[in-house]
Order: sequence, then C-alpha cells, then structure tokens
Amino acid sequence: MWDHLWASQPTPPYALVWATALAALAVVAYRPAWRVARNAITIAHEGGHALVAVLCGRRLQAITLHSDTSGLTVTKGRPHGPGMVFTLMVGYIAPSLIGLAAAFALGEHRIRLTLWIAIVLLVAMLFMTRNLYGILAIVITGGIVFAISWYTSAQVQAVFAYLAVWFLLIGGVRPIFELAGQRHQGRARDSDPDQLARLTHVPGGLWLTLFGIVCVGALLLGISLLNLLHGQLHLHLT
Repeated sequence: MWDHLWASQPTPPYALVWATALAALAVVAYRPAWRVARNAITIAHEGGHALVAVLCGRRLQAITLHSDTSGLTVTKGRPHGPGMVFTLMVGYIAPSLIGLAAAFALGEHRIRLTLWIAIVLLVAMLFMTRNLYGILAIVITGGIVFAISWYTSAQVQAVFAYLAVWFLLIGGVRPIFELAGQRHQGRARDSDPDQLARLTHVPGGLWLTLFGIVCVGALLLGISLLNLLHGQLHLHLT
C-alpha cells in the first residue's frame, strides 16, 4: 500500500497542465457548473475552520453543508481570543491554501499520494458532519477521488489531480468577490470578516481584502509550483 501511494508518477506534458487549468477556469466562470462544483470549495472552507479550531484547542461539535453551497462549523470554547480569531480567519483562504499545498505535492510528482491525503481529510471531516446533505456531499466527493486514485491509469489520475488543484486555486478566489458583492448590498452581516471585525475591531472590508491577497497570492505561487512559467521559458529558449 505504501509503495503504491508513495510511488512517483511521471511529469505530465505542459499541454495537459494548461488544458486542466483552462477547464478549471471554465468551471469557475460558468455559473451552472460553478453552482455544483462550489460544493467542493465549501467542503474545503468548513474543513479549514474545523482543522484550525482543533489545532487551537477548541472543541469541534458539528459541521453542516447545505445544498445552496453554504456551510457552518460549530465549535466550543472561548468566544474571544486568538483561537476564535484564527478559526474564523482560515475559512475563506482554506481552499486556496489546500490547493497550494497540493500543487507543491504535484510538483514533486506525488499525484496518487495527493489524492489519498484528500481522502483521509474527507473521512475525518465525515465523522463530524451532522446533516444528510453534507454526508452525501462528502461521501460522493471522497468516492470519486478514491475511484480515480485506485482504479484508473496514471494519466487519468494526473488529469484529475491537476484539474482539482487548479479548481481549488482558481475557485478559491471567486467567493471573495461574491462575498464583497453581498456585503455591498448589505447582506451577509454574519460573514467571517464581519465576525472578525467584531472580535478584533479591524474593519471587515480590511479582512476581506487580506483574504483576497492571500488567495490571489496562492494562485500565482501555484502557477510557479506547477512549472507553467518554467515551461513557457523553456519553450522560448529552445
């Protein structure tokens, strides 16, 4: 099992990397596709809240995921302090940071290992999910990742892994703009930035700007890690 997971897969051609990037961009930009695929972003968002809450010593009580792609993570602990701040901070940047970490793993040619790390995280999250839709969303997502990682060829695994990483990196940016629009309309008064504003006395708009900088920065760094820029330079030099 370990040899199967740790084995290094060959580097995919740059054409495949570009194709999966464009496909992920199309999914994020096309509203009907985004409505479905955004569930994966919500899973990463709530999973980020849950993981950081546990690391900060808070007690994780429940995770719920809803069909409108919203979610909620309930933790128990002090209502103020660094633990609560860090827990709230990570949600909107979690998809981008997960995508960046996965991009690093793909850069090391650990495609299958990357997929199995995703499975382990999904299983851990499943145990704390408390509603039927959330359970189904995680089971379906995890089942797809498992089937791809175990039963398909290295080429198919590479396509799926790169598509997933690009989706997390690109898709992690769009919710920032969506939330900015909702806040401009006077909605989402209990969003993560607004809760952070009440805890830290730092304006919610500033928190949202910080989230945007992190997500865009992760996307740019992910491009570098996936060797797109290096590949283009190599093509020009040759």
